[in-house]
Amino acid sequence: MNSPDQIRINEIGYSHQNYRQLLNTTGNEPWVQAIIDFLNEWYNNSDFIEVQTSGSTGAPKTIRLSKQSMINSAVMTCRFFGLDTESNALLCLPADYIAGKMMIVRAFVSGMNLTAVRPSANPFENINEIIDFAAITPYQFVNSYQTIQETAIRKIIVGGSQVSLRLEKMMEDLDTDIYETYGMTETCSHIALRKLNGKDKSEYFQILEGIEIRTDQRNCLIIKAPSLTKEELITNDVVELKDAKRFKWQGRFDNVINSGGIKVFPEQIEKKIEPFIDRRFFVGAVPDEDLHQKVALIIEGKPLSDTESDALRKNMDKVLSKYEKPKEIYFREDFELSSAGKILKSKILSSIKTVY
Repeated sequence: MNSPDQIRINEIGYSHQNYRQLLNTTGNEPWVQAIIDFLNEWYNNSDFIEVQTSGSTGAPKTIRLSKQSMINSAVMTCRFFGLDTESNALLCLPADYIAGKMMIVRAFVSGMNLTAVRPSANPFENINEIIDFAAITPYQFVNSYQTIQETAIRKIIVGGSQVSLRLEKMMEDLDTDIYETYGMTETCSHIALRKLNGKDKSEYFQILEGIEIRTDQRNCLIIKAPSLTKEELITNDVVELKDAKRFKWQGRFDNVINSGGIKVFPEQIEKKIEPFIDRRFFVGAVPDEDLHQKVALIIEGKPLSDTESDALRKNMDKVLSKYEKPKEIYFREDFELSSAGKILKSKILSSIKTVY
């Protein structure tokens, strides 16, 4: 692996002595300044980097990650994908957040070139060279779908939020190898990957080398990653273990809806009904006197017409069990979002008013 002091960005070599010259070749834009700010942290005398969690399951918080843990995580990814000095990767995620920071660290440890572009909905639209590796969000994939078909991109990882069935269907015929990631800020990056297309497509995430997994009494995933964090991480992610190296993600334990003694996962319901709703939405629980909790569907925007509502109900009846079917539909003009763009579901659920 390469020295964590040397990096190549847009085919120009930088070190702790000249990294600020990046501004001379890319321009002083906010996304470039974010890269400079991270490099400034990387080259300072501290053994740690401060990063902010997404805030999607609670209040955002700042945590410290050791630089050595970030290096170890990057080595795992680079080995898995065979990234080296001959590789060219695309940096199209903001360096303010962990996903963008880790792309930079991967370039440090592998010696690969980092083609840095402004983060956008379609980061591939002006790319003319071969891209060996890129990390994007589901939103970017949707907006880049046509471009990806026309661009030489070998491997893509998709993370930041759940990959829907519609997106998986879109990926089926692409020549690019596409993987969904599983990880969290505390593990620096992903600790497992799921192949989304090709002959080796799978329902299961496969853990990276050096990771161990098991479940607790709640069937929630416990991660042992000694090269990334000193303590085991007890998650709230309910999983089905295939074996010691593979698992299927079911949903968040703290999101499970207990409706009349039957437990259902809102994430699984969302995936099933996603093809029928062309707006942002989510499934959650609202109190019920008889059932304790009942399944509710919350849709962004104005209420549907009677015809649209009937069609939606009929489509949901086809794919959902009786326990999964929403008992109420709510509408909210605009969803509150975290700083990372994730829907603040708990906040919305606590304040919604039914209009249906």
